[in-house]
Amino acid sequence: MRLGYHTGYWSAGPPPGAQEAVLAAEQLGFDSVWTAEAYGSDALTPLAWWGARTSRIRLGTAIAQLSARTPTAAAMAAITLDHLSGGRFVLGLGASGPQVVEGWYGQPYPRPLARTREYVSIVRQVLAREAPVTFDGAFYKLPLPADQGSGLGKALRSTVHPLRADIPIHLAAEGPRNTVMTAEIGDGWLPLFYSPRMDDEYRALLAEGFALRAPERRPVEEFEVTATVPVVLGDDIESAADVVRPFVALYAGGMGAKGANFHRAVLDRLGYTEACDEIQAHYLGGDRARAIAAVPLELVRDIALVGTADDIRAQLPAWRSTAITTMLVQADPRTLPAVAQVLTP
Repeated sequence: MRLGYHTGYWSAGPPPGAQEAVLAAEQLGFDSVWTAEAYGSDALTPLAWWGARTSRIRLGTAIAQLSARTPTAAAMAAITLDHLSGGRFVLGLGASGPQVVEGWYGQPYPRPLARTREYVSIVRQVLAREAPVTFDGAFYKLPLPADQGSGLGKALRSTVHPLRADIPIHLAAEGPRNTVMTAEIGDGWLPLFYSPRMDDEYRALLAEGFALRAPERRPVEEFEVTATVPVVLGDDIESAADVVRPFVALYAGGMGAKGANFHRAVLDRLGYTEACDEIQAHYLGGDRARAIAAVPLELVRDIALVGTADDIRAQLPAWRSTAITTMLVQADPRTLPAVAQVLTP
């Protein structure tokens, strides 16, 4: 199991120590570094800025939101970053949720799986550069039909030859159907709230998708599972878990509308519906402190590595036996060397 480093997205500004952590990750032998976006900082600019000072580590977006840019724009960014990095870019994509898509981007959210499938197909067309890009889908039409515009739209081919026509495309997926589709059309899966307890179920979903996989896709053996895992070294498990609780409370209680929170749904499937009801009620009621306090220790330990070095080492065998190929470490940048020492055999 390889290690990756997740810089996350910003709140007030660039995360303190992020650049140093990216450089440290490369020096420590990490396989990859990943950025994110919500509705503030974007995922591509920090990756280019921080990645410019690296030479080996892979550079990925976890995730770039579908609605933030058209499929052709995403392909342009992928081609550009892949050239600039010498073939180290990984395009991680995700549909986000209705609050962001409709509230921030002003686009409709229905049928995110079908939209993702079309999006990936267009990106692959651009990367292949075999012909001018054309597409007649339910969500994307290239060129734009004459009756919907000036009538001057023309099918175009990228002016730039990609450094790699097979730039990896990884997909964020949390629901069962989305996970199956990811295994069918993607080169990798970016799960959130992965738990070793659910590994058998996840393997079954991936196997279902692999059975539908087209022969021109990468071999199943090369498929990557890059799971974000909070890692907190502390004096004891409880105090270390306190660092993760706000993250869980935000995603279970505040990321998405009530009844349409895909992050919470993952935790429901883990068996924490009652706890999530309480977390969500407090969070939506404006009492974030109580929402955070309502996050059970057992939930944190299911989806994160927390505690002393010995505590974390004791938990590692369960994680190493999963389908995860890269543990995407979410940690305080200042602790990265110590975390790497604990996680490295």
